[in-house]
Amino acid sequence: MTKNEEIKKTLTGLPDSPGVYRYFNEAGEMIYVGKAKNLKKRVSSYFNRQTHENRKTARLVSEIRKIEFTIANSEFDALLLENNLIKQNQPKYNILLKDDKTFPYLCIIKERFPRIIATRKFIPKQGEYYGPYSSVVAMKNVLELARQLYSIRTCYLFLSKENIEKKKFKVCLEYHIGNCKGPCEGLQEETNYLDDIAQARNILKGDLSVVKEVFTFRMQECAANLEFEKADQFKQKVALLEDFQVKSLVVNPKLTNIDVITITSSPTDAFVNYLKVKEGSIIFSKNTEIKKKLEETDEDILNSAVAELRLAYRSNNPEVFTNIPLTVKSDDFENIVPQIGDKRKLVEMSLKNALFMKREKELAKDKNKSKKNEVLSILQENLRLVQLPKIIECFDNSNFQGTSPVASMVRFVDGRPDKKGYRHFNIKTVVGPDDFASMKEIVTRRYQRILEEQKEFPSLIIVDGGKGQLSSACEALKEIGLYGKIPIVGIAKKLEEIYYPEDPLPLLISKKSPGLLLIQQIRDEAHRFAIEFHRLKRSKNTFVTELENIPGIGKKTTDKLLKHFKSVKKIKEATFEELIEVVGKKLAENIRGFEARA
Repeated sequence: MTKNEEIKKTLTGLPDSPGVYRYFNEAGEMIYVGKAKNLKKRVSSYFNRQTHENRKTARLVSEIRKIEFTIANSEFDALLLENNLIKQNQPKYNILLKDDKTFPYLCIIKERFPRIIATRKFIPKQGEYYGPYSSVVAMKNVLELARQLYSIRTCYLFLSKENIEKKKFKVCLEYHIGNCKGPCEGLQEETNYLDDIAQARNILKGDLSVVKEVFTFRMQECAANLEFEKADQFKQKVALLEDFQVKSLVVNPKLTNIDVITITSSPTDAFVNYLKVKEGSIIFSKNTEIKKKLEETDEDILNSAVAELRLAYRSNNPEVFTNIPLTVKSDDFENIVPQIGDKRKLVEMSLKNALFMKREKELAKDKNKSKKNEVLSILQENLRLVQLPKIIECFDNSNFQGTSPVASMVRFVDGRPDKKGYRHFNIKTVVGPDDFASMKEIVTRRYQRILEEQKEFPSLIIVDGGKGQLSSACEALKEIGLYGKIPIVGIAKKLEEIYYPEDPLPLLISKKSPGLLLIQQIRDEAHRFAIEFHRLKRSKNTFVTELENIPGIGKKTTDKLLKHFKSVKKIKEATFEELIEVVGKKLAENIRGFEARA
C-alpha cells in the first residue's frame, strides 16, 4: 500500500466528531497537531484543496505521511488536548505559547505557625500558593500590606510544641517593635495566629472588601465599648487598605473575578494581552508574542491562548472578556465581548497593551533593518559594489591531515544569519588535502543547483582564503557561466586583506569599518560551521571504523546497525535489548564492552 493510499484510507475512516488530529512525516516525527469540531471535514479539507494560499500549509501537506486522531467529548476538550500535545512534542508547524520567565508567587507554608514567603518555584506540596504576580514590586506590595495588617512571623524557627515548651527560643526585634506577637516563646496562641493567617488569605486572594468590612466592624465595636486606642488601631488599618485600593483601582470595584484577553496581529505575528481583574484591580498582566506558522486566524490563536493562559496562570475566573468572540465554547467560563461601560474600558485597556507591544515590535524591526542597511551600505562602498549586498554567501573548507575533508557555506540575508540557508558539503571528487580543488567543487555544486532549481542568487560571494581559493572559486563560476554576474571576493586571515579576481594587489579596509566587521563575522560563522561538521564526521568515522574492529562485526553488520538506527548517535543511545534485536546477544555484549572502554 502506497503512502497516498494509506492517507486516503485514514481519511475515509475519520469520524464526524470533535477531536485532535496529528500529522507525521516520513521520519515518524510529529509535525503538526490540530483540533476540530468535525474531524472528518477538517482533516479532509487539507487534502481536498488543490492549492493552498499559504506556502507553509502547502509544504506541511507535502510532508504528511501518516495521520493519527483522538476523539474528544467536546471541542473545548479537544483544545485542551491539543495544547498539551503541542507543549509535549513542539511540532514545527504549530504555534507555541512559551515563556521562559518565571513569575513570583506568595506561599503560605504548610507548618505550625505558617509563614508567608515569596518564591518563583511552584511546589504544591509546600503550601498554598497565590499569584502569579506580574512583577516583584506588585508581589512585595501585597506581602507588605499583609504584614502591616497582621502579626505574621518572618523567622525560620521550627516552632514545634516541644520546642516552645522547652523554651528553646527567645523573641527577636520584630516582637519588640510590634510586628510579631512572639509565638516562639508561647506568647501567642496557635488558634489566634491561625485567625490572622485566615484573614491574610483574603489579602493574598485580592478580596480586600472582606478584610475592610471586618476591620470596620471591629473599629465600631471598640468605639462602642469606649476602647478608643484599639479603635484607632483598626481605623489605621482601614486607612491602609483604602490607600492600597486607591493605588491599584482601575475600574468599577464591582467588577471581580474576570480574565481579560485581547489579540491584535500582523501578517507574521500575533500579540496577546492577558489581565486578571479582582475587585476592580488588575492583579496580573502579561503580554505574549506568538509567531504564526500556517494560516492561523486571530480566532484560532485566541482560542488556544485563552486555554493556555488560564492553565499556565491557574485562573478559574468564571468570566473571560475578549475583543473578538471565542469560537470554542467551554463550560468552565462565560465568554463576553463587552460593548459599553466599565467592562468595555477593561477590554480597551488590554487591547491598548497588545497594540503597544505590536507597535514596539514593528519599530524595533524598522530600527534594526535601518541599522543593518546602514552597515550593508558601508560594505557596498568598501567593496565598490554596484548593488546593496542583501544576500551574502560565504564558503570555507575544513580537513585534518587530509582526512574527512568537508566544506560549509553560510548565508546572511540583510546582514543577519539565515540558518535555513546554511549548507554542509562532503567533498566527493577530490582525493587528499587539496583546498583549492575542494573550493572549486563546492562552489560548482552550489551554483549549479541554484541554476537547476531557478532560485535566487546571492548579491555577494565571500571565499575564506587568499588568491588560491578565490581563483578556484572563479574557475567554478566560469565553467557554469556565472563569472562576472555575481561579485566575489576572498578574505585572507593574517592581515584581513580583501582580494578581487585577477587583481594581484589586495584591498585594505579600515579595521574599524562596520563593513569589514560584518565580513569577519560571516567568515567566522562559516569557519565555525565547517569545523562543527568536520568534528561530527571525524567522530562518526572513528566510531564506525572502531566498530568494525570489534570481534564479529564487519562492514555488513555495521551497515545493518546504521540502517536500523539511522545514525551513530542512536546506536550509542540504543538500549541493550534494542541491540540484541538487531545483532543478537553476543554482538550486543561486544558493542557495549567496546563503548565502556572508549
